[in-house]
Amino acid sequence: MSETKPYRIRGATGDWEVVIGMEVHAQVISNSKLFSGAATAFGAEPNAQVSLVDAAMPGMLPVINGECVRQAVKTGLALGAQINKWSRFDRKNYFYADLPQGYQISQFQYPVVGEGTITLDLEGDRTKEVGIERIHLEQDAGKSIHDQNPTRSYVDLNRSGVALMEIVGKPDLRSPEEAGAYLKKLRTILRYIGTCDGNMEEGSMRADVNVSVRRPGEGLGTRCEIKNVNSVRFVMAAIEYEARRQVDIIEDGGTITQETRLFDNVKFETRSLRSKEEAHDYRYFPDPDLLPLEFDDAFIEECRASLPELPDAKKARFANELGLSEYNASVLTTEKEIADYFEALLAEAAKAQNKPLAEVARPASNWVTSDLFGALNKLGKSIEESPISPAQGAELISLIADGTLSGRLAKDVFEIMLETGKGAAAIVEERGLKQVSDTGAIEAVIAKVLADNADSVEAYRGGKDKLFGFFVGQTMKAMGGKANPAVVNDLLKKALNG
Repeated sequence: MSETKPYRIRGATGDWEVVIGMEVHAQVISNSKLFSGAATAFGAEPNAQVSLVDAAMPGMLPVINGECVRQAVKTGLALGAQINKWSRFDRKNYFYADLPQGYQISQFQYPVVGEGTITLDLEGDRTKEVGIERIHLEQDAGKSIHDQNPTRSYVDLNRSGVALMEIVGKPDLRSPEEAGAYLKKLRTILRYIGTCDGNMEEGSMRADVNVSVRRPGEGLGTRCEIKNVNSVRFVMAAIEYEARRQVDIIEDGGTITQETRLFDNVKFETRSLRSKEEAHDYRYFPDPDLLPLEFDDAFIEECRASLPELPDAKKARFANELGLSEYNASVLTTEKEIADYFEALLAEAAKAQNKPLAEVARPASNWVTSDLFGALNKLGKSIEESPISPAQGAELISLIADGTLSGRLAKDVFEIMLETGKGAAAIVEERGLKQVSDTGAIEAVIAKVLADNADSVEAYRGGKDKLFGFFVGQTMKAMGGKANPAVVNDLLKKALNG
């Protein structure tokens, strides 16, 4: 594990350390809202998914959605957190135009999930443990829209009442890199277990970022909260700007005011939104319309049994059982869809070659992380949109393994597969791209190459060993790239040294 210098902000009076904590709002995957039966699908017409409960009509009472509770418990288990078998909903009082009730139903003193841990994967094979303070369930507010009319604001209540998990991290992060890694890893885990889709562009996952600065070794400074940041890149940029802003203020003799700020993703700067509220400002009290949540060990174990293999466990299995490099194992487990694709391809390749999974894993992983990812990047497609199925990829890899295709021919076949959607074997047959391993045919070509380049042969035999690559290239060129490179090398050595 490599050592790196701690992240420091260079000021006029010396170095400063940044302290970061994040509160991530993750929309729970469920067909209906936290306390009503209204739909949660993204992209509906404004106010098309609003029940009487969501609109806070008189006499309407909330009813808990059990699936949302189950999803929160699964998330807690995936983070190795304490599951509280007794928790309570509270009313958080504040007044916005898009909050019909005048309060938000949330959890304050007694959240459904307690402390846990998340392991970050950092550059240089470094890892870091970051604490989770709590996870609580709460309902989302609606959305105010200010840019559709010069004199009016509009309110869309489709999001009102949608279930959120607020995942509150401890202030253990010390750099923009760590904050970015934290958000990526948390998103990966949530997507693996199916509790949040992690789509930050659609607002189903967003982060409130708390930033403060201090001299190394000193106590915590005054923090500012940057509200509703919706991408990893913006989180990292917001931290860099905000930390520098605070250092400059302190070094100029000023003080930091605790406040809520917004990140401008055009100017890449933060600006003040409002003074930061404390818990007492919200006048929390138990919601009188909702009973406490209570469940037993059997329910928790049922949730645990429903969890898939988690990314860290999968990464360890890929490295330890399949013999993959740490880099490949990490890349192939960043998204569940990528891992699923790779494992499907691996099973097909092992079956086609009649070999154990571990024997075909390395070439399969190299092909996915290099050739396939490169092609998908050029096409602007995700792994789910890949024009090459796992079975087709396995067929191509198997043709390389049995000597039918050389590495160069395989790349040509792969390009044709991308264009046509055809399988590798069919393309090889149709276009005559099979690798030539016939020693007689290759020897005949080598004899002609050496005869046509007698001066170079004499120079090679006189000690210019580097000319060997020239002969390999000329032979491969003469055979249209179809010759088996290993056979060419062996036969050339015999012909030149004989």
